[in-house]
Amino acid sequence: MARFAQLYLIAMKFILAKKEKMTRIFTADGLAHAGTILLAEPMTVTQVKTADGKDKYSAVQVGVGTRKVKNISKAVLGHTKGKGYTDIREIRTEGGSEQEQKSVGDTISADVFAVGDVVQVSGISKGKGFAGVVKRHGFHGGPRSHGQKHTERSPGSIGGGGGRAGGRVVKNMRMAGRMGTDRVTVTNLKILVVDAKEGKIIVSGAVPGRRGTLLEVVSA
Repeated sequence: MARFAQLYLIAMKFILAKKEKMTRIFTADGLAHAGTILLAEPMTVTQVKTADGKDKYSAVQVGVGTRKVKNISKAVLGHTKGKGYTDIREIRTEGGSEQEQKSVGDTISADVFAVGDVVQVSGISKGKGFAGVVKRHGFHGGPRSHGQKHTERSPGSIGGGGGRAGGRVVKNMRMAGRMGTDRVTVTNLKILVVDAKEGKIIVSGAVPGRRGTLLEVVSA
């Protein structure tokens, strides 16, 4: 089944892109900028919602990628007019934006952005598995000498007893646990290169996720 997601971002311009790899870009003045190459395949508009319609808010729903129709439920196929998409996302828009003027079936490609545009990129960060407090929260750790044995990377006391918590562990106590796989948004990134022919864009700096992670690139 295609993955549905709703993004509560007010966007004028947006596109879905897959993270490829990082690179280095030299500008005309000879400065080197670290950047990330994103593969922005053409998106197809599957639904347009307006504040005047029954939905009472402005949004554009798009589908990206392809997958076998036999692996998609009939409900989703009925909505997408028989087309199989890997992901279907809905992004809120401002009334009267360029994307809102699109019709069902129209495509949105990488050339929606121009060099110099400021964007924010959102996605799921890399999963690190179960991590201790030193790696997960940056704890200093215990002493390396003076008689300690097995507490070098332990969290220390977490409360309990009759102290401030009254015999329980307080909420949001920083402890060991699963690290990563969080939704992360990086803001104030600039578009360095737009290659509409290859469907690629390069944004300044690093973005969340592993190679192949689907990211939302939204105008700031």
